[in-house]
Amino acid sequence: MSQVRACDDVTSICLRPMRESDLDAVMDIELRAYPFPWSRGIFRDCLHSNYALWLQERADGAILGYGVLSIAADEAHVLNLCTTPGSEGRGLGQRMLQALLKIARGHAVQRVFLEVRPSNTRAIALYERSGFNEIGRRPRYYPAANNGREDAIVMAMELLN
Repeated sequence: MSQVRACDDVTSICLRPMRESDLDAVMDIELRAYPFPWSRGIFRDCLHSNYALWLQERADGAILGYGVLSIAADEAHVLNLCTTPGSEGRGLGQRMLQALLKIARGHAVQRVFLEVRPSNTRAIALYERSGFNEIGRRPRYYPAANNGREDAIVMAMELLN
């Protein structure tokens, strides 16, 4: 996505790079979406590390979701993909994922990785529909309720440029 802002005329939803001034709105979504959310510092560090951080924004400025992608050499890693609670099922996650994959292709990335909780069946279905395959597990990767831990499913996708 070489454009600074890409809008869909039908839905009036735009994709644009995240800025530090967006962090209050992003944190509001993150805190509502996840029982173990990222901290503001993590988002800020990603911004300062020049990761690809993109937002989905309505014409009225409301943020509907975001994605974070790191790129190194010929690999990329989807670090965070989130839609605002209550806006699920509208294709926003799919649209953001496709935008991140387009950015990866633009950097000549050959392989994209991600981790997902086994309990997040909706996300797993999205990733499988998009061409990701399970390649392994990371035991006890995620924090879980009652001081427990949950494995991560590691998924990967080969990009054909």
